[in-house]
Amino acid sequence: MQYIVKDVKDFNLDHIFDCGQCFRWEKQEDESYVGAALGKVVRVSMQGKDVIIDNCTEEDYNTLWKCYLDMDRDYSAIKEGLSRGDEVLEKASKYGYGIRILKQDFWETVVSFIISQNNNIPRIKGCIESISRTFGERIGEFGGREYYAVPSVEVMAKLTVEDLASAKLGYRAQYLIKMAKEMLVEGGPEAVRAQLIESENPIEGLQRFTGIGPKVAACISLFGLGRMDAFPIDVWMRRVMNQLYGIDENNTKEMQNYAREHFGEMGGIAQQYLFYYIRGLA
Repeated sequence: MQYIVKDVKDFNLDHIFDCGQCFRWEKQEDESYVGAALGKVVRVSMQGKDVIIDNCTEEDYNTLWKCYLDMDRDYSAIKEGLSRGDEVLEKASKYGYGIRILKQDFWETVVSFIISQNNNIPRIKGCIESISRTFGERIGEFGGREYYAVPSVEVMAKLTVEDLASAKLGYRAQYLIKMAKEMLVEGGPEAVRAQLIESENPIEGLQRFTGIGPKVAACISLFGLGRMDAFPIDVWMRRVMNQLYGIDENNTKEMQNYAREHFGEMGGIAQQYLFYYIRGLA
């Protein structure tokens, strides 16, 4: 089964799945991407401007993937707005013209970005795959390979550091276990998510959980809560804000203030354009 979305603008597979926002999508030899998300496994490819989703019905697309791929947002208008009077963002948004912010599962995003701390993308992917294959529920098979979900909060809370040793998470293992226990006390991920969605400052709220600092909280807010005003700052963003905007590399407060004043509610999208751009220049 296959669903085709006709004539899609501002959509590029590499830009979307290789910009650091997700870790469970793998590029195939035919340039398509296969990923496990939302309890499903699909392959996404492009033919001209058409987006083709394999292992997907029309109902799946309308109830899951349309939102996940952020298809209803006008990225052309956003790029035009962000680029107005900002040559850096004009170049960055042209370079990463096809980026869209994925609407990811909240719990998976929390787990993924705790693992991402002081880590590189290939290792992050390997760690997530390892814990999912060992402790997660089987999602299904696609292309001769079996796929598994990220372990549930209930499963994660019962694990020990020794259980997670084979995943080579290092200090992050104890963070995940403690965070899962803390989240269960508050009613589980959905209850926490609902509370944060209503919060004026979800980034601050997220930092009450073990292993979640300002940068990880901003990533979770952007990718797991859909807060487009979140502006995560890591070593790459320090570099871009220093080299291209002239802000001291250690002054993250000024970077956040700049993002708030100049990018506003679209700060997270601006961040992704800038992040993808500076990595491409490296």
